[in-house]
Amino acid sequence: MDSGGHYNPRTVEEVFRDFKGRRAGMIKALTTDVEEFYQQCDPEKENLCLYGFPTEQWEVNLPAEEVPPELPEPALGINFARDGMQEKDWLSLVAVHSDAWLQSVAFYFGARFGFDKADRKRLFTMINDLPTIFEVVTGSAKKQTKEKSSENNGNKSKSSSKGRGSEPPKYSKQVKDEEEGLDEEDDDEHGETLCGACGENYASDEFWICCDICEKWFHGKCVKITPARAEHIKHYKCLSCSNKRPSLDIIGMWG
Repeated sequence: MDSGGHYNPRTVEEVFRDFKGRRAGMIKALTTDVEEFYQQCDPEKENLCLYGFPTEQWEVNLPAEEVPPELPEPALGINFARDGMQEKDWLSLVAVHSDAWLQSVAFYFGARFGFDKADRKRLFTMINDLPTIFEVVTGSAKKQTKEKSSENNGNKSKSSSKGRGSEPPKYSKQVKDEEEGLDEEDDDEHGETLCGACGENYASDEFWICCDICEKWFHGKCVKITPARAEHIKHYKCLSCSNKRPSLDIIGMWG
């Protein structure tokens, strides 16, 4: 599998864009497209890999036939462990291996195109500023902000009366404020919140929605929910929570 086609990023910025695109595709597979990803990872099939592309797309496929491959290969045989462990643990394990693969591809480009010490440091500093796929999938990137989440709810109720002078929303799910009247303290708190689908930070000019089950926040555009549609949703469940299956006992890690 040629995961990058004939595209070869040569500068730090290009390698970082390549990294972000592949990362976004793999996050999509493990979150918003998780049902399709689960079905494609049939344990009855041969060794399968999860590939992310610079175009923010993903694919489950057999490993490259050429030896050595043009790019480092992702973890082999992710499908074999699918039915032998709880789904959330299996997804977390795939996420960890996906993070390792993204790092190896970025380092490969850096080595191939002669990045010096300063270039490598700049590249991996940019990469390190993003949450890992594992952190996005498990929600661990938000552990430090969980206590602030309840504070934010109180702040949002106050700012609702401050901004529009209207009553708080009548639906029970939580929606992030989009009002220009938010003070800097609110912005700082929201800025630490990450989208459960794309992993990007909160921006005050975007509509967000929170899953009532796992309490992860999502960009409305990532889960195809508009503010108008949200008004009619009493309890919002993200795709991951909607597709939960009865858990199996963990019998091992990798197949």
